[in-house]
Amino acid sequence: MTNRLRKIINDPVYGFITIDDPLVFQVISHPWYQRLRRIHQMAFAHLVYPGAVHTRLHHSLGAYHLMCNALSELKSKGVEISQDEESAARVAILLHDIGHGPFSHALENVLISNTHHETISIQIMHVLNVQMKGQLQKAIDIFTNNYTKPFLHQLISGQLDVDRMDYLTRDSFYTGVSEGVIGYDRILKMLTVNNGDLMVEEKGIYSIEKFLVARRLMYWQVYLHKTVLGAEKTLIKIIQRAKELIQQGQSVQAASVTFDFFLKNTTGTAFIEQQLDKFCLIDDYDVLTTIKNWIFHPDVVLSTLCRCLIERRLLKVKLQAEPFDQDWIKTQRNNICQQLKINEGDCDYFIFTGEAVNTTYNPTEERINILFKNGAVTDISKVDNALIHQALASPVKKYYICYYNC
Repeated sequence: MTNRLRKIINDPVYGFITIDDPLVFQVISHPWYQRLRRIHQMAFAHLVYPGAVHTRLHHSLGAYHLMCNALSELKSKGVEISQDEESAARVAILLHDIGHGPFSHALENVLISNTHHETISIQIMHVLNVQMKGQLQKAIDIFTNNYTKPFLHQLISGQLDVDRMDYLTRDSFYTGVSEGVIGYDRILKMLTVNNGDLMVEEKGIYSIEKFLVARRLMYWQVYLHKTVLGAEKTLIKIIQRAKELIQQGQSVQAASVTFDFFLKNTTGTAFIEQQLDKFCLIDDYDVLTTIKNWIFHPDVVLSTLCRCLIERRLLKVKLQAEPFDQDWIKTQRNNICQQLKINEGDCDYFIFTGEAVNTTYNPTEERINILFKNGAVTDISKVDNALIHQALASPVKKYYICYYNC
């Protein structure tokens, strides 16, 4: 391999990341992949944690780096992984989030109806596979769990995948929230394969428990932080209002042709498959510029919501263990209607409730199995003196209310 095909990327989290595979370099160079530079990894978390401005491209490259390390570790332990399989697994993790729309999870199923980002990722992979003359087929098989070695898919999608390892490490780094720090390097050293499945060696139990607890803490402290939640819900309400006005025949113009297209067309899985070229042109900048323009829209609901988001005068958010008192909600609704001079129906955009759920470890999903020295395999929640016991495996639910209070 010539030096021309060897690239290094200086990552603030891991140091130098090496690209030495021509297929990987071809994928990274594609305009659809480069679009990930223009999508924030953590949506509006930077409104609370100003350093959290990293992108989906940062995360994708970080997950790729951890995948390279994981594969290298498994090979050193005698696990058979061919060069083609290694290349395919690298490509699969690079593309695992390529189907994300603007502001990532915040607008999932809002801008594109009833379509998960993983579904779009697979559709994009199929198109890229055609463009690259079938070179991505094995990566697609691994990503969709249709390959003969399940552990390769488990490294991409599971409760102990390199995707989660990177976003916890990276999000902790950029937010400055130390509770999210995990020992990813030790976890990778403890990985092994037994009967085709990814497992953790016995001596890695405590590192895995720390990983799971860190994920729990990051969810409540960062991902489900009440101000982050309020900003993301405001964004959703803005898009919903814009679509409602469009359906009513009112003039609502987006800042870009492609964003305008998705606002004004009924979308879904079958539809998006025919519009991937347009989808891969929209990003955070289209949405944010549009919202800045809509501050001056004549509709009071749309303009007020947009101004709240742009000026960071966000909806007030409360989280609690019990549902909110209906009489209190009714009083707040009346106050908002009077203050903004809007009707009862429009008030739904300025006061609404919901539920936030966080699960530390879900044993009904892909399990984290511990391989003991005697050959026994045990789910981590059933290990003697386990920190991750049944109680922590149960979902924690909090009720939230968002309301206008400016």
